[in-house]
Amino acid sequence: MVITFRQRKLQRVVNDTRKLEATYGARMAKLIQRRLLVLEAADNLSQIPPRGPLRLHQLFGDRAGQFSVDLVHPYRLVFVPNHEPVPTTHDGGIDRTRVTDITVIGILDTHQ
Repeated sequence: MVITFRQRKLQRVVNDTRKLEATYGARMAKLIQRRLLVLEAADNLSQIPPRGPLRLHQLFGDRAGQFSVDLVHPYRLVFVPNHEPVPTTHDGGIDRTRVTDITVIGILDTHQ
């Protein structure tokens, strides 16, 4: 998948291991890097497992249309499909098999 970032500042931090560790700590920095590598290696969003360490899930409510993968609890890597229009299924849901480009919007505690 193609990965872009909504904020240049976050992109600079993520692409610099020293800055990433200084901002999020060594453990979280490693998980962020791993999650991004797995996302980048996937052909589409349907290849990211909903169980296990990544635990891909679609968010709802104020974050409808966003997805996240787990980091160090309670933090998640949150992103949106970067398609216009967003590919949908016949029932109106997001078609994960056609999501091949995402935009990272943040590393957030979505429980707040």
